Amino acid sequence: MPTANQIKYRLGQAKKKFTKLSKEVTAIKKKIQTLESQLKKTQAAEKAMAAKKKAAPKKKTAPKKKVARQKAPAKKKR
Repeated sequence: MPTANQIKYRLGQAKKKFTKLSKEVTAIKKKIQTLESQLKKTQAAEKAMAAKKKAAPKKKTAPKKKVARQKAPAKKKR
C-alpha cells in the first residue's frame, strides 16, 4: 500500500502531465484553425480565378480564307 506522500507525488506528476498535454492540445487546435483559414482563403482565390477565366472569353478571329492559286498558263510547244 502506497504512503500518502507517494500518492501526492503521483498526483502531482499526473497534473504536470495533464497540463503539458492540455497546452499541446491548445497549440494544435490553434494550428488547425490557422491552416483551415489558409485553406478557405486559397479556395476562395482559386474560385475567383476560375470565375475570372470563364468571364473573359477568348476573342475569336475570322477564319483565314484560302487563297486559290491560279494555274500558270501552259507553255506552247514549238
